[in-house]
Amino acid sequence: METAKKQKVLILGGGFGGLKVALELSERPEFAVTVLSEHTDFRYYPTFYHTATGGLKAQSSIPADNILNKKVNFVLGSAKTLDRQHKTVIAGDGRKYHYDILVVSLGTVTNYFGIEGLKELSYGIKSLDEIARFKKHLHGQLTDERKPDLSYVIVGAGPTGIELAGSLPEYLRKIMAFHGIKRRAIHIDLIEAGPRLLPRSNPSISRSVRRRLRALGVSIHTKSAVQGQNADGLIVNGKPIRSHTVIWTAGMANNPFLKENGLPIGERGKVIVDDHLQAEPNIYVIGDNAGTKYSGLAQTALNDAVQLSKNLIRQVEGKPMLNYRSKMPVSVIPVGPNWAAVEWGKVHFAGFRGWLLRSAADWIAFHDYQPWWKATEQWMNEFGSQEECPTCSISAMHRPEF
Repeated sequence: METAKKQKVLILGGGFGGLKVALELSERPEFAVTVLSEHTDFRYYPTFYHTATGGLKAQSSIPADNILNKKVNFVLGSAKTLDRQHKTVIAGDGRKYHYDILVVSLGTVTNYFGIEGLKELSYGIKSLDEIARFKKHLHGQLTDERKPDLSYVIVGAGPTGIELAGSLPEYLRKIMAFHGIKRRAIHIDLIEAGPRLLPRSNPSISRSVRRRLRALGVSIHTKSAVQGQNADGLIVNGKPIRSHTVIWTAGMANNPFLKENGLPIGERGKVIVDDHLQAEPNIYVIGDNAGTKYSGLAQTALNDAVQLSKNLIRQVEGKPMLNYRSKMPVSVIPVGPNWAAVEWGKVHFAGFRGWLLRSAADWIAFHDYQPWWKATEQWMNEFGSQEECPTCSISAMHRPEF
């Protein structure tokens, strides 16, 4: 009896959505799964703020080999050109990858909105390389100049900006102490163009977070438009804010691959998909790239991946696909030590209970991709610290209270 030909599933992107589809479909003999990713590791973005303020790199990065089984062909590369006629994707190095089913889950890129000076002068924490550059700058001020900046500006009051603003004050005090620098007042400004913090959250959450940040000493500026950056600081609403440390956490744009290859783009620059997350015949788009209701969040990417995987399995079994159902994500935003704001449907609360829920949510997220023992090991990284700076590394060993 002739064996049925396997369907070639090509997944672009090794993030939340892409790896979950790969895991689900690789368990079925009907599929041959290939993942094309620019990174050898899975980036757990919810903990990037913690890695940027002294946490372990391992908390935010899991080698893809530790997640995927040997049935998945994992390839390091960058998708450049989509050839619909021949059902191939051409990578940056010229290699071609054939598909019967294409799943696009490429994530987003930083958008500076054309504001002068930001790309060249600001810092970011949206990749491990950006985090390394940011921390090198902070420590360099101390080792080379023997004085901290004292004035720090974070642009963007979405979750990333809020999380960084909450953790940065304690981190700066810690590294000043490690370097034997007399404790001095630190000034942190949080800039938001919109009328309130966390514009996608309930106003009650915005108010709770605002009170928490003020208690941590963060100055908040809403309705404040950034117009440019120079070597001495930021221009906001026509006025200068002096700082040599501007961190840009605002502004994300859809991956350019989508527009460059003619996929249908709708509102917010997202790809238009049907009730089965299909953009074109045999081409499916999920996660941050898709124009679904809660697009842009890790939980949404995971939900997309699970539903798409089930539908592709139903399809090879000769069953009709089910319509996509959006799922309201649970928002848990940490703000400083042992505190987080929670929005779970109509339930809103903040404080230590929120921090416990966030810690549990991280473990659950790791368990979505790993067995429980590996997920637990990954989760335990939350309690470690890591510094490239020799002074801080040695000091941390002798001053565990930090």
